Amino acid sequence: QVQLVESGGGLVQPGGSLRLSCVASGFTFSNYPMSWYRQAPGKEREVVAFINNFSGTTTYANSVKGRFTLSKDNAKNTLYLQMNSLKPEDTAMYYCNVVLRTIYWGQGTQVTVSS
Repeated sequence: QVQLVESGGGLVQPGGSLRLSCVASGFTFSNYPMSWYRQAPGKEREVVAFINNFSGTTTYANSVKGRFTLSKDNAKNTLYLQMNSLKPEDTAMYYCNVVLRTIYWGQGTQVTVSS
């Protein structure tokens, strides 16, 4: 059974940092590309970052480029999202995602950036 469990969200002041984690199980973690998405209230879910499992290449949304870093620890079956220089517009529920025969999502972790 595929499971994705996110953690690490919270309340942070503008300019602060958070590191999100996504622990995966139920599939061969190293074999699949994975993504982080986010959804703010009243807005559609949008992709934040993507990692190619073969090349290790990461791709970022323009809105987070230079501030967020995605990484993957295959030994721990864990996907990370390091978020620096956070802005109020980064406030959202953050989800990790993997596409196998279907799309799997975690339950999400809330990030709130506010003074």
